[in-house]
Amino acid sequence: MTDIPHSADHAAPAARSPAAYGGTHARAPRGAPHHARKQAQDPLERASEFIREHEQLASRRGLWEGHWREVAERVRPNQDFNMRRAPGQKHGQRIFDDTAPLALSKFAAAVISMSFPATQRYHSLTTHDPQLSKDVEVRRYLEQVTDILFRVRYQPQANFQAQSGECVMDVGAFGTGVLFIDDVVGRGIRYKSLPLAETYVAEDGHGVIDTLHRRFELSAHQAASLFGVDALPERIRVALEHDKNERFDFLHCVKPNRDCHGERLDGHNMPYCSVYIALDDRAIVSEGGYRVFPFCAPRFETAPGETYGRSPAMKVLPTIKTLNEMKKTLLRAGQKVVDPPVMLTDDGSLQSFNMRPNALNFGYVDSNGRPLAIPFESRGQVQLGMELLNAEREVINDAFFVTLFRILVQEPAITATEAMLRAQEKGQLLAPTMGRIQTELLGPLITRELDILAHSGMLPPMPPLLKEAGGLVQVEYQSPLNLAQRAAAGVGIMNTLQAVAPLAQFDPRVPMLFDAVAMARELASINGVPEHTMHSDEEIAQQQKVKQQAEQLQSLLQAAPIAASAAKNFAQAGAVASSMSGPPPAAAAGEGV
Repeated sequence: MTDIPHSADHAAPAARSPAAYGGTHARAPRGAPHHARKQAQDPLERASEFIREHEQLASRRGLWEGHWREVAERVRPNQDFNMRRAPGQKHGQRIFDDTAPLALSKFAAAVISMSFPATQRYHSLTTHDPQLSKDVEVRRYLEQVTDILFRVRYQPQANFQAQSGECVMDVGAFGTGVLFIDDVVGRGIRYKSLPLAETYVAEDGHGVIDTLHRRFELSAHQAASLFGVDALPERIRVALEHDKNERFDFLHCVKPNRDCHGERLDGHNMPYCSVYIALDDRAIVSEGGYRVFPFCAPRFETAPGETYGRSPAMKVLPTIKTLNEMKKTLLRAGQKVVDPPVMLTDDGSLQSFNMRPNALNFGYVDSNGRPLAIPFESRGQVQLGMELLNAEREVINDAFFVTLFRILVQEPAITATEAMLRAQEKGQLLAPTMGRIQTELLGPLITRELDILAHSGMLPPMPPLLKEAGGLVQVEYQSPLNLAQRAAAGVGIMNTLQAVAPLAQFDPRVPMLFDAVAMARELASINGVPEHTMHSDEEIAQQQKVKQQAEQLQSLLQAAPIAASAAKNFAQAGAVASSMSGPPPAAAAGEGV
């Protein structure tokens, strides 16, 4: 559950860039509040405090780095852990079999297609109060907000698709990914996947990541454009004049602001403080804050007492190592079979032997026509090696869910009920992993987006009823994963209809037991049919009314010739009867006189 800020209630600007609230406060006088004295602390002392905290975080993740390095060398070689390689340096020297890197790409594609596909509205907003969610004005407002979220998220300059894919790749390889949702002045929301090698995280008491440190490099030119020349230490300003491409280490620290008070909401009094430090000079170059934690840190799974996640690649790392060694051995064995060593006689060993095609080698056939140069037969069982290799590959593919996603592809000729059963099974197997992706990636992502959009004035006015409820909304996920989890209801409907069909032949009351329209709606929703392609109940009622009126009109038109004929016959009968009855009595009496 999250809340949509009332954009009219906050006059403070959004935390838009690292330098938005640059500078430090002067020393507070004696008797000033604690948070003012904290802000007035000596800049060098404050920088040292952040650096000391960063060193503690770095020491706690030391054991993880060796594990990540082994995974990076064999699964995701473009990531660098404590091995600062030159740009353009070759990666992947330890990879002899590409099963794990390819499985990682398929894993990322599966997670994205099941959790947040770009071609589908995979979430919507609703209220926590069922009665409030029935209000037409509130529903229309939340639909408008959802439309704005998707439009902003998938703008080309936002770069969400590329960066979210990188984040999911890190989750599959290292167990933890980091996505930064930034608000860039003049450009709007931008997304950036941060390398795990640069980031250090910590949890709060509820197991939610609320602290992140990032150690990264910037050139002197980049630092000047990001923080401003005046905020940089003297050494970087000198480098800017002589060699603007010289690189320096920086540290970005974001954590809860313990000195935050509700008196005002400026750069130093926000729920999360943000500080950029030039490490070599131990100098703060920019300081500000965020209303909402600006990072998403999804994890694959966590062990008790561990902050960083464990990944599918880490689960099968021994298998990945074994597979690479087996591939090397198999390559050597296959090379011996295809291009075997040649055995020569002692006499022939002193002569050159030409192995080129069409070459002529004299003296290597004796007088009886027997060859004096014989290829060596190693008798290695290459086929057995291939079978062992494929067995290891299957284990890796299972760990990355590749095998699971082959179900419907390998067996396309199945009934609709069987397809629903397989979708239900897939949803059950993927629920723990994809559910955590939704909780730790999409949940914080939507909260941060709503905060930025509300404070930048991009959201429509909030309805009074929703504002009275505090603007509290909750996210309803409608991804293919959630639809797959609902497949059990679809299977129940299909099985029930098949089971009761014979009974309906004996008792006409059986079809009256079910609401066919409601069942059709449920099946359409489970199968992901867009809502706008179906008629509402009001539209169906209107169609029925029009149909009834048309049927009544048709009945009248069909009855009109019969009625006209009957009227004509009645008129003729009346005329005949009148002529046969004779003149009236008064007329007859007159004639007699």
